Amino acid sequence: MTTRDRPDAAELPIGRQVAQLRARLGMTQQVFADRLGGSKSWVDKVERGVRTLDRLSVIEAVAEVLGVDPEVLLPRVSIRPPTTGVAAAIERVRAALACYDAAGSGADEHQPPPSAAELDRRVRNAWAAYRHAHHPQVMRLLPDLLADARHVEAAAGTGHTADLLVRVYRLAAQVLVKFGAAELAWLAADRAMAATAGDPRRTAVAAIPLAQALRAQDRGRLAMAATITAAHRLLPAPSRASSANDLALAGTLLTEAAIAAATCADATAARDLANRAARLATAHGDHPRADSGDIGFGPTTVDLARALIATELGDSHQAITTHQHATASGAWCRLPAEHRAAHLIDIVRAHLDVGDPPAAGRALVIADRIAPAETRTRPTARAALTAVLRAGPTSADVTRLATTIGLTRP
Repeated sequence: MTTRDRPDAAELPIGRQVAQLRARLGMTQQVFADRLGGSKSWVDKVERGVRTLDRLSVIEAVAEVLGVDPEVLLPRVSIRPPTTGVAAAIERVRAALACYDAAGSGADEHQPPPSAAELDRRVRNAWAAYRHAHHPQVMRLLPDLLADARHVEAAAGTGHTADLLVRVYRLAAQVLVKFGAAELAWLAADRAMAATAGDPRRTAVAAIPLAQALRAQDRGRLAMAATITAAHRLLPAPSRASSANDLALAGTLLTEAAIAAATCADATAARDLANRAARLATAHGDHPRADSGDIGFGPTTVDLARALIATELGDSHQAITTHQHATASGAWCRLPAEHRAAHLIDIVRAHLDVGDPPAAGRALVIADRIAPAETRTRPTARAALTAVLRAGPTSADVTRLATTIGLTRP
């Protein structure tokens, strides 16, 4: 029997499907329970929906007794498309990026532009929201920030306002990558690069989201080239006189370059670049972020990147060992919620590759506790959870997370 034999079967709860199939075979609940090695009470609760069949091993046993393929009871998991709210927010950011006039569509023609100090305060607040993974809030703020940053830069044209404009474009690119809008993220990152006016530090800041947007489009070689070039322009030769911010920026660029190399299966370059970043991290120390530059860098962030690099290179056992070492450090807890949750989502693949779906599920549940928006709005997180559900039995926490996120059966 297949799902075609049962009209509207996909709409029936699994307990109702079990009851219908059992009845068609002429089995009483007691006979069915005996063949399963269970109790009549348990069968009754399952069929009434009081008990949930959420373990693959139990579903397979039930399917065997009923003489059907397990997929009849457990159809392929599918993912709901992004919510209208997310899609609308992305379109508003797209419209803001499409404006080339100084004021932009988000600005009020009859109101003067904000002062640089006021804009700086708003940009800081938006970055704080990003670090706490309040991504929907950031998306709501971006259209006005983009318009006002262009307006302030056109009116003042100072180094500080150029810094603000680059930081706003960078924020837009990074949050757009989170939402899977890679091409739009690349546009924002390209605008950031154009706004640098050749300044090495601003170029370094802009190259970070550029690399992330390029990697999201499977252009790892370009990402690697952009970040290495920017790092060398910023810090040709690290010295004792190098500032903490410059060390953090250069180290972050080398880390991004190492991850990009790993996506191209260039293990030698990935490890060399990670080692160079680690040397800068030792000189810099572990800090959640450097000054006001929205840059988090240190030995722990490099170790987390090494875990991702090992995953990309297919060495999942090493990835998990590195991940466990990095997350056991005190610096892990001081990292922004966004960084920690994003890393836990990334490490899911390594857990699955070594055949440990429960650990993969735990990583997602912990990520959701740290930063719900990371797991509930990012396509990458939804795909990771789908992979966990398909890998075998899941815990109640994972099942609840899937329900909350909106994973449905067709």
